[in-house]
Amino acid sequence: MATSVLNKENRDEISFITFIISEFAAAYKMNIQKAYQYLKQYGGLDYLYENWWALHTGNPFWTVRDMFEICRQNGGMK
Repeated sequence: MATSVLNKENRDEISFITFIISEFAAAYKMNIQKAYQYLKQYGGLDYLYENWWALHTGNPFWTVRDMFEICRQNGGMK
């Protein structure tokens, strides 16, 4: 049976995205599942997936704030 092994970059991406979703949930007092659905619905996850490599080097506060603004612009919480 073949096993699939994630390379370091994939592990780093998954770790960062998971971390930021939980930070977003804490910042806006949501549970993690609700935060994930909200980010998915309003474009925050797309932004995170497309830019994670640059975002992971900065302060998570700004990433969470940027994601909130992107979601707001796409019809999320006002």
